[in-house]
Amino acid sequence: MAETSQQSAKFEPFISATQIVPEFTVKSVLLGAFFGIVFGASTVYLALKAGLTVSASIPIAVIAISLGRKIFKTTILENNIIQTTGSAGESIAAGVVFTLPGFLFLSIESGGASFFNYWTIFTLAMFGGLLGTLMMIPLRRSLIVEEHGTLPYPEGTACASVLIAGEKGGDFSKTAYQGLFFAFAYAILQKVFHIIAETPAWVTTQTNKYFPSATVNGEITPEYLGVGYIIGPKIAGVLVAGGVLAWLGLIPLLASLVPAHTIAEQLVKLGYLKDVLTNGGPGGWDPTTQTFANTATAVYKAYVRQIGAGAVAAGGFITLLKTFPTIVSSFKGSIASLKNKQAAASISRTENDLSFLTVIGGSFALIILMGLLPQIPGDNLLSKLLIGILVIVFGFFFVTVSSRIVGIIGSSSNPISGMTIATLMGTSLIFIGVGWTGTFYEPMALVVGGMICIAAANAGATSQDLKTGYIVGATPKYQQLALFVGAIVSSAVIGWTVQILDTPTPEMISQGIHHAIGTESYPAPQGTLMATLIKGLLSFNLDWQFVLVGVFISIVMELCGVKALSFAVGLYLPLSTTLPIFVGGAIKGVADYVRSRKGEGQEDAELGKGSLFATGLVAGGALFGVIVAIVTVKAKDFMESLSIEANIEQMLGANGFELLGVIAFSIMGLTLYKVAMKK
Repeated sequence: MAETSQQSAKFEPFISATQIVPEFTVKSVLLGAFFGIVFGASTVYLALKAGLTVSASIPIAVIAISLGRKIFKTTILENNIIQTTGSAGESIAAGVVFTLPGFLFLSIESGGASFFNYWTIFTLAMFGGLLGTLMMIPLRRSLIVEEHGTLPYPEGTACASVLIAGEKGGDFSKTAYQGLFFAFAYAILQKVFHIIAETPAWVTTQTNKYFPSATVNGEITPEYLGVGYIIGPKIAGVLVAGGVLAWLGLIPLLASLVPAHTIAEQLVKLGYLKDVLTNGGPGGWDPTTQTFANTATAVYKAYVRQIGAGAVAAGGFITLLKTFPTIVSSFKGSIASLKNKQAAASISRTENDLSFLTVIGGSFALIILMGLLPQIPGDNLLSKLLIGILVIVFGFFFVTVSSRIVGIIGSSSNPISGMTIATLMGTSLIFIGVGWTGTFYEPMALVVGGMICIAAANAGATSQDLKTGYIVGATPKYQQLALFVGAIVSSAVIGWTVQILDTPTPEMISQGIHHAIGTESYPAPQGTLMATLIKGLLSFNLDWQFVLVGVFISIVMELCGVKALSFAVGLYLPLSTTLPIFVGGAIKGVADYVRSRKGEGQEDAELGKGSLFATGLVAGGALFGVIVAIVTVKAKDFMESLSIEANIEQMLGANGFELLGVIAFSIMGLTLYKVAMKK
């Protein structure tokens, strides 16, 4: 810890603490709020319609640089406030969409559907968003500052590099924009014309005698390659190790031991499949042949995700215990600043957080409001206050865990669903302990899980924003205020967007359907899963054995000297996510090794050519992903008409098409390496 403290002490931000630059201005807050509304509403739409979310910070930063400086004459710190305010909308929207539709899928006797209304959604979204930001105020110093040399926060670092490159211009800007335009060109070939395969895969058949349903695949996108380069080989290696255990170890083992019909029954139990007589679900179940089209995917959804959720929860708890002394010291410093007003007044601009009283007062206010507001389910004041207390307790834990995870691998791969599942398990156990069993308490459990999901998602985005601010030299207090504004404004629009999309068509009403969400138009699979888990937990019908396997995997990893949380995240996420990240980390490792052999040393963490180009890849991939997602939803037929995938497969075959994608990804990796080696 002394080493990391020393590293942070040596760090100098782009804008020094003594410089006074326009930052928290009316135009920066208003522009940020506007982007928060746009990205919040679009995220709700995309998540419900297409099952995906988009990262907002980097796209907003790119827009702020492109438009803000030319039209609105904004400074680098104003641009940072713009992206900070705007990013809250996307993260809160993701948390809302993943959990709150679960109200519709709870037991009919619970009355859960009655809570799926604008005011409940708005309240929970706002409270969850505020909680995520509140809890990060005392944690900023311990996680962002003290561990600056340990936790890379890849998207926050990339966003800072974009802002600095835009400010400096010259070679800095040139290298970053080269990466951005390379990512754009690659993404056009991949996502528009489909010349490059998106997820090449090698999968053994279920009938393979020695190695059934083993999978090696990768989502070969520019953003994953860039993230891998930024986080480096060590973290990327531990991440992919978890994926290797899951997809080349656990899944082949379970696929060879568990009959297909039993796997299908487990999917029904978890809400992924209506019943064993219905086609479809994860892996493509065929009741006629009693087989899956992709057994690996079915096993992953049925068993491995539960194992991974247990591993993430345990890894998070272990990490919290290890970092607890640092967190305690940060809290002590915050409390000391309350007592010593003179010392507080002498704090430099770049270390000036909102008062610890804000955290204490805000937490108590949330508990009281949850007890009093009619939007919160519960039969009396005490039951509602207990929900509020659980939200604060679980919030502190999972905000810390979420912040560390995004510090390792970025917000896009943050396993929010795993943390939500762990919260639901803990909440249900407490409910059972106080005698709250049965359908009446299902909505109350979902409130806790939903708010923690929103808080953890927003805490992850907040952490990335604070990292960006730390690098560019922002004032933390102003960033935290901007995040509060973004959370409140975007929550109002998110609730409205959800209600609009949930409005049934006349045809639905004639069929007795009163909610569009949950139909084929907006299936909301994550919400279904959350509701199923709650019903299973409160009715004593959940397979704890799988969760406990994950817990002990994390314990074993930690005892072996491996960072359990990083390994657990790799275990929970698909290998398709962690493998391309590992490739990016490996390129960084090779570049550093070759450079050290030449006596050149490692490149600058944020402003080296390789890091800047990788930043451009992340920014370009994220920005183009937003564009393609929106256009695809609006003009699906037109986008499909542009695809030439079928023509290429006809010429080269399916394997040849995927090999072409691997070659294209290799060319991108080689380009990144060559840029990194330039002086």
